Amino acid sequence: MGELQVEKLRNNPLKAKYIKQLLADLVALEQIQDKKMFEQSPIRIGAEQEFCLVDESWQPSNKALEVLKNIDDPHFTTELALYNLEINLDPIPLSGNCFSEMHLQLDHLLAIANKVAEESATKIILCGILPTISKRHLNFEYLTPIPRYKILNEVIKEIRNNDIEIHIKGVDELNIRHDSVLFEGCNTSFQAHLQIDPYDFEDTYNWSQAIAGPILSICTNSPMLFGRELWEETRIALFTQSVDTRASNFLLNESEPRVNFGNSWAKGTVVDYFKDSITGFRSLLTSNNDVDSLNELKQGKMPKLKALSLHNGTVYTWNRVCYGITNGRPHIRIENRYIPSGPTTEDEIANMMLWVGVMMGRPKKFNAIHTKMDFKDAKSNFFNAARYGMAAQFYWDGQLISSQQLLLDHFLPMAFNGLYSMGVAPKDAEHYLKIIERRIATQNGSRWTIKSYRKLRKEFKLPDALTILTAKMYQGQQKGYSVDAWELPRGDEFVIDENERKVYQIMNVHTVTAQDSDSSELVLKMMQWKNIHHVPILNDDLDLVGLLTWTDLKAYLKNPDKFEGPIKDIMKTELITTTEEESTKRAKVLMESKGINCLPVVQGKKLIGIITTKNL
Repeated sequence: MGELQVEKLRNNPLKAKYIKQLLADLVALEQIQDKKMFEQSPIRIGAEQEFCLVDESWQPSNKALEVLKNIDDPHFTTELALYNLEINLDPIPLSGNCFSEMHLQLDHLLAIANKVAEESATKIILCGILPTISKRHLNFEYLTPIPRYKILNEVIKEIRNNDIEIHIKGVDELNIRHDSVLFEGCNTSFQAHLQIDPYDFEDTYNWSQAIAGPILSICTNSPMLFGRELWEETRIALFTQSVDTRASNFLLNESEPRVNFGNSWAKGTVVDYFKDSITGFRSLLTSNNDVDSLNELKQGKMPKLKALSLHNGTVYTWNRVCYGITNGRPHIRIENRYIPSGPTTEDEIANMMLWVGVMMGRPKKFNAIHTKMDFKDAKSNFFNAARYGMAAQFYWDGQLISSQQLLLDHFLPMAFNGLYSMGVAPKDAEHYLKIIERRIATQNGSRWTIKSYRKLRKEFKLPDALTILTAKMYQGQQKGYSVDAWELPRGDEFVIDENERKVYQIMNVHTVTAQDSDSSELVLKMMQWKNIHHVPILNDDLDLVGLLTWTDLKAYLKNPDKFEGPIKDIMKTELITTTEEESTKRAKVLMESKGINCLPVVQGKKLIGIITTKNL
């Protein structure tokens, strides 16, 4: 989670002091490394569980702080958005029944959260991206009111000097801009931590990079955003763009985004890793920290390296290296950030076990992987997994191989070997890795989501389909069966109350529009060809300025010669509009009282949809 009380570093009078502390932290880290002070055993594992909060209508809830206060447990902490919270699990030695013990603690803490959330008419959902999140949930009012988040948002906007741009192309396409970093709040993950041997850093970290694509392919769970089918793990593209400090310009920009996979294999020690991070990414934040890490080290105290940790907390590599202290001894661990939250805790622990097992089960033939595999193949594998999930093919050990074959024939045996070498109980290993095996043969979270969504869309409008999909996810999580056994939704998992419907739930968002300078004759012909009764008219700034209706078309058909000029000469300009949060009851009353059959839905001057008497 990191330091909460922070300030912007840019133009800060304390900037020189922070930089001095940052450099001192690097020197202290180097001394810890050189003097062999790092803990090498026991190897520990840990995890962070991010989750979503929804209201009784399965929409994102803004009650995170209320729920957090009532839970009153230090394992829980805030996240960027008011519809997210996080659980920090206790680190535990990698041996025996460690995974089932971690699973028990996770279920216990989630049960506490569920009970408290119910008192606030709120439910907990585990998923990489909540299906019911929409653009209206990215307004500033949903940003958690803690200085760290507000300042991070301000800093990124200042550096970009522009709005955040999101462009993701999959089966569908999303092309949108926004004025805050709240797109990051759409992502929730299950972040697995594995303590590593710092004196084998280069080999170990590069191995974590090499295996990332195949591991991700079976874990994907976030194929949709705003009702659009994008990547099998859309979080990878969304998170990358949501905190990107690079504004597009006319120059070829060679810098990496702050959320990144990396550009080359790691070289050298863990100190070199952090030097590369500081070289590649400017520090964004500082805090009121007067601790001198070098003095602490001289006094026999183990420094927390707060300045370095603060910098590291704003560079989001998918395999992030972290420094920490346990029982007074420093350690290095890898934080796996690419595995999504959900669909169940069974699935999450299985995902983590697969990753940890493969990390610990590296065959000797793959030592010094950076000398045997091109980094761009590892990076290509990762993004292929994010785009295509279980349908991906990977470059591995000199051949092109399918996700299923690589996992079954290579990674699962590696995982078993790695776990057994660490003394993990065979019963534990077999239970969770069997989940992975069944998933390979059937479906993972993203495939279940896509099949469910497509089935629901045959019967329901988009908002209703997404709502029912979310309700079905919750039911599956409550039963506890892993996602390979989930059935598709029937459609009756949640019955929408017609009296509570709002405009956004029924409006058409795929609307044919025209420009006010377009030819009246052509647009009216298009209305005739497509049997369109209403066409909203936009100006050059894409503001709604007029409307063509079926009445205009009938007049044109009677006398075509009168309609040779631009649309602005004939369009209706006195418009009656509504907003997406208006109730459909009031919208219907408005349309009946005004004697109209069409109601444009606007946000300010921008058209976001349209409702007609047919919708009602």
